[in-house]
Amino acid sequence: MKTLTKLWAVVPAAGSGSRFSKTQLKQYQYIQNHTVLEHTVNRLNTLDLAGCVLAIGQQDNFAGTLSFKHKDKLHFCEGGAERVHSVLNALIYLSEIADANDWVLVHDAARPCVTSDCLTRLVDSAQHSNQSAILAIPVRDTLKQVGQQNLIEKTVSREMLWQAQTPQMARLGVLKNAIEQALADHIVITDEASALEYVKEPVQVVQGRSDNIKITYADDLELARLILQAQIPASI
Repeated sequence: MKTLTKLWAVVPAAGSGSRFSKTQLKQYQYIQNHTVLEHTVNRLNTLDLAGCVLAIGQQDNFAGTLSFKHKDKLHFCEGGAERVHSVLNALIYLSEIADANDWVLVHDAARPCVTSDCLTRLVDSAQHSNQSAILAIPVRDTLKQVGQQNLIEKTVSREMLWQAQTPQMARLGVLKNAIEQALADHIVITDEASALEYVKEPVQVVQGRSDNIKITYADDLELARLILQAQIPASI
């Protein structure tokens, strides 16, 4: 049976990007004549979105000038001090124009390489199971727990460990309430799933791809450039 609920996207893009550069914002670096943020939003727009909310910095007068696809579906709100506050601000904004049962995808501004196939599988999985879901990949490398003086304490089993990615998807009302409750209880929220986990909301993982990288450091930009170039023949 076809769902009547709509699908929205939220992109927190108000971060300072201090690990990338002291003076430059990573989401506004250029790859193939488009900013990272344009690539990211345009990938999300391969889905049938009702709209996309960008949470941007108070002094940001650049985002609105960019060449996004489906610009008529784009909304802007003011971001917050941390990523979680930007996400919450966007969810509060969405609550005024969307239904609490609508689905929301939250995606990092600096993940421009997510494929349309991964996005579609995530949405289909969440809607089919009626559960929150995130893209993630199984941990591949041997993990070490390290103590003082950089000495290894033990090897950590990776058998049941997954590396979380974005997008992360949930019902609008469920996610908004989870974040608000976690913040009220002074819980550290590193991603949407951690807030959902805190309120005992089931969250499933949908296997993504290792090329869905997050641009964090300056050399990640070149890697993203290579990935985007390689993805062109595959039509993402």
